[in-house]
Amino acid sequence: MRKLYPYREAYNQGQIKVSDLHTIHFEESGNPKGKPILFLHGGPGSSCSPVYRQYFHPDKWRLVMFDQRGCGKSLPNAELRENTTWDLVSDIEKLRSHLGIDQWAVFGGSWGSTLSLAYSQTHPKNCTGLILRGIFLLRQKELKWFYQEGASNIFPDAWEDYLKPIPVEERQDLLSAYYKRLTSNNKSIQIEAARAWVVWEARTSKLFPDITLSQRFSVEEFVRAFARIECHYFVNKGFFKQEDLLIKNVDRISHIPAVIVQGRYDMVCPMVSAWELHQAWPEAELIVVPDAGHSMSEPGIMSNLIETTDKFANLY
Repeated sequence: MRKLYPYREAYNQGQIKVSDLHTIHFEESGNPKGKPILFLHGGPGSSCSPVYRQYFHPDKWRLVMFDQRGCGKSLPNAELRENTTWDLVSDIEKLRSHLGIDQWAVFGGSWGSTLSLAYSQTHPKNCTGLILRGIFLLRQKELKWFYQEGASNIFPDAWEDYLKPIPVEERQDLLSAYYKRLTSNNKSIQIEAARAWVVWEARTSKLFPDITLSQRFSVEEFVRAFARIECHYFVNKGFFKQEDLLIKNVDRISHIPAVIVQGRYDMVCPMVSAWELHQAWPEAELIVVPDAGHSMSEPGIMSNLIETTDKFANLY
């Protein structure tokens, strides 16, 4: 079982103004002369964490991470305007150009897998490899499973807390009910809804729930950005013109070396999405971790991701 690499500080960080409204924060770590790889965090609306650096051999990789629009150290915080999947795809290209990188591998889990697929299918010539985890294709059946009915049957205790901010008469469409509150002019209403939203995700993301994760997700600035941006993307169907867009366009990336790491008992992004993606994309290797849920920090997922980044470091 593989363990994380030792912690290292970033050797470079900065900000790029990507529109009149948005500025994104980025960092580089590892080896400045190593093979470039881009890390795409989850959410949308989460942010980068220093621990993510430890999944990559520090002498072999030039790791680039950035906080996506509206979250982490990017500004303005929790901003929904000019914040779509395609804005983020454009930001990735601006960042690549800014750093003088011709091509890079792309690593993304959960929403990061969605964005990795959207980016690579738009710019396949700029991608040398894909490492994906916890596949999320942002389809209605996936959203319904986690935010309306499905995971609720596995975690009825946690679900009860998720329902609390929403009156009974609005519970037939929980995404819309949450969006109404997360975009309220009353900040206290926003925060109450945001806390319930992110704690629900925290309590369901591991095979064995991690109470410290729920505590971290209670920080006000973090939860507000996380919940607002996630819900914004989900009520807008990911800003995709077609429901199965990422599967339909998989032929654009079938030639790119790719590995999918999926927890068998992932309740946030159930394995059926990884399976259906793999059926359409048999060239991608699918690794099913038999004793894991959703989180990349679960031992089996962590070990397979590190083995895969090591393999890719020597692949090209």
